[in-house]
Amino acid sequence: MISRRLTLVILLFLVVGLLPISAQTTTAAQTTSAAARSTAGDQKAEAIVARAIEVLGGNSYLNVKTVVGRGFFTSFKDGMSQIPARFLDYIAYPDRERTEFTGDGIRVIQTNTGETGWLFDGATKTLSDMKGAQIEDFKRSMRTSVENLLRGWWKKENATLSYVGRREAGLARRNETVRLTYPDGFWIEYEFAAKEGLPAKVIYKTTKKNRDSDETEEIAEEDRLAKPITIAGITAPWVIDHFMNGAQTSRINYESIEYNQPFADTLFAKPANIKSLK
Repeated sequence: MISRRLTLVILLFLVVGLLPISAQTTTAAQTTSAAARSTAGDQKAEAIVARAIEVLGGNSYLNVKTVVGRGFFTSFKDGMSQIPARFLDYIAYPDRERTEFTGDGIRVIQTNTGETGWLFDGATKTLSDMKGAQIEDFKRSMRTSVENLLRGWWKKENATLSYVGRREAGLARRNETVRLTYPDGFWIEYEFAAKEGLPAKVIYKTTKKNRDSDETEEIAEEDRLAKPITIAGITAPWVIDHFMNGAQTSRINYESIEYNQPFADTLFAKPANIKSLK
């Protein structure tokens, strides 16, 4: 007969001896489970993106090379809308854009081509190259665009796509949310209407210097996409509201959008002088 004391020692030895094995087994199971969830999440995100491409026009959407948009741009200050400016926007995918603003008889042209860009200010009658910060703003706008996600440009930068989950989007409405995460830590979340599959929101964070304190602060930025209209089999939002820390800062309201209209490369080239500006 084994004494009670010896029984306790043997049991203690067995428990202590088995603990590492049990821990290893649990850890392996957890790792396997986490990997399975991650894979399922990635597949869910890919399915949401694929559905969005289809509802926006499928191959017709993916075959768009140029876009010409016209409409009004309105800035907001302290919650109040300012005087709208008319805009004419030329886009050549993947990284060329020229936007002309006209208001109060003044014309402003902002043109970007990849890592370069130029600006014409009709108020001061000046023609200048874009500064580094302005180039970075354009590159960030390309990164955060819905086109970047749906056309897969993010893959060239080794970003990763993941599923975030469903979010409230109004009465009896939900949005499916996916996230792009870049190696430098920058991320963007895209929300799509769970029922229709259309893009609804773009959310990300930026850091900027406070003009009053000169301190760096984090800003939550958000684009809300509305009024989807289908032209030539391609659907796009015709109203885009931008918010910073929950306050609206601008609205883009399209009057017309044309796809695959040819225009010369010289449209994006910086003119030699103001007189040669077209």
